[in-house]
Amino acid sequence: MTPAQLSSTIVETLTALVAEGELALPDPVPTEVTIERPRQKGHGDYATNVALQLAKKAGTNPRALGDLLATRLRDLDGIAGVEVAGPGFLNITVEAGAQGRVAADIVAAGSAYGHTRTLTGERVNVEFISANPTGPLHLGHTRWAVLGDAIGRVLSAAGAEVTREFYINDRGVQMNHFADSIIAAALGEPRPEDGYAGAYVDDLAAAVGAASPGIFELPSGERRAAVRAKGYEIQLAEQQRQLDGFNTHFDVWFSELSLHESGSVPETLARLKELGHVYEEGGALWMRTTDFGDDKDRVLIKSDGELTYFASDTAYYLNKRERGFGRCIYLLGADHHGYVGRLRAMAACVGDDPDQTLEVLIGQLVKIMRDGAELKLSKRAGTIVTLNELAEEIGVDALRYSLARYPADSPLTLDVAEITKASNDNPVYYVQYAHARTCRMMENAHDLGMGTPAEFDLSLLAHERDGELLRALAEFPRVVASAAELREPHRIARYLEDTASVFNKWYDTKECRMLPQGDDPVTPTNEARLLLVMATRTVFANGLDLLGVSAPERM
Repeated sequence: MTPAQLSSTIVETLTALVAEGELALPDPVPTEVTIERPRQKGHGDYATNVALQLAKKAGTNPRALGDLLATRLRDLDGIAGVEVAGPGFLNITVEAGAQGRVAADIVAAGSAYGHTRTLTGERVNVEFISANPTGPLHLGHTRWAVLGDAIGRVLSAAGAEVTREFYINDRGVQMNHFADSIIAAALGEPRPEDGYAGAYVDDLAAAVGAASPGIFELPSGERRAAVRAKGYEIQLAEQQRQLDGFNTHFDVWFSELSLHESGSVPETLARLKELGHVYEEGGALWMRTTDFGDDKDRVLIKSDGELTYFASDTAYYLNKRERGFGRCIYLLGADHHGYVGRLRAMAACVGDDPDQTLEVLIGQLVKIMRDGAELKLSKRAGTIVTLNELAEEIGVDALRYSLARYPADSPLTLDVAEITKASNDNPVYYVQYAHARTCRMMENAHDLGMGTPAEFDLSLLAHERDGELLRALAEFPRVVASAAELREPHRIARYLEDTASVFNKWYDTKECRMLPQGDDPVTPTNEARLLLVMATRTVFANGLDLLGVSAPERM
């Protein structure tokens, strides 16, 4: 019996009590109740505080309501006992067979286990990298590549319809500086003062020349436009290749320039004027964001007629809403704290409730240490260390897992030696090794001709360690739903580590051997424990997949 199943059982019991007149509630019976694992042994398999939550509304005291619920629950199949503790907590023990059923349900669900319908019907846009197509992705992009992708995965697992979006900053003077840098590299001239440095520009120049022979011999004005377009195309493809190799995939690569070429920005400005939230002052056009909590009004068009980035941001938000997204999630870097207020005010200016349609997550900085020194310089970019170099040095799995296991808003320092060592002290190794162990156990069982019959006595999983592992596995859907609701994929990583610890203790318990000893015959108990191992493997594989980390079968 999973926590979700027990929650449904309690809801059904409450509904029956109300229908029979045994319980009076002014509001409808809740659709679900909170089920937790007791912190202390001997307090049952699960606990709930539902009696404390509903007693006042029911005009009774928690202890009395707890006794009423306990009496009904004790008579139900699958429940071995219910105790009312303290002021009204219910400590519930389920029958061994009902608990063992969890393993069978997990194996039957396979890769879908852990998925819920808590966010079904929600259409969510997650924008988690916004970068110039003028150079390699760097460490700051790396953290968002992990967290944004993992957030998208857990939202999808919770039933939401998710679009992962990359915002390409391909409008502005930096694109001309980019083209001029490539031209200078191709012609052997000094880079322009505002240009781009690094050996990658030399590589780009060679690639542009190879793709478009004669491009650098074009007249200067025509040459800049042609080199800008071809360099953009090649560099963007390289960013896409790097992210695919990092197991981060986007559904949409959205061009900022396309907003202006399509007329979306003028249309946005016209809409704002109709709503009465813009005004002219000093020759510039302003949005009156202070009406909605911003610390100052924001310029949309400068006095020289140039559009600001904020005008693009507003048009881009409206574009997302027009595409049908009910919630727009932005993942921004540590230097963008000031954007939270202005983005919320912008959403309000266009007639939305930002509490419902807009969400901004701010990530803190990451430092990567090697041999006591911070990694800063890049061999290819000449400045900050790049995503590609980090993935090559650390490994995709180690880097992704290490970045995913911490909240986005916590500053982070990672040591290369610590996160790459093959030791149980390294969390990613610890979890992946636990998965590999389950695979090896299943192979050994197969070699002995062991199988899992369609029907056998699941109450054989009756050892205390069996119960601990089953309860840990049963928690997975709740953890996934919580990670999605709170946008905190690190909860998945910490859950996997805790579950790996429970599994290893089970593995080390002699009474819980899965394989028969010596020449002993295979028993139904051995087969039941094989099913438990298969369920454990499923949970490790599904959890690692939600983090974009592989689940190796051998290590």
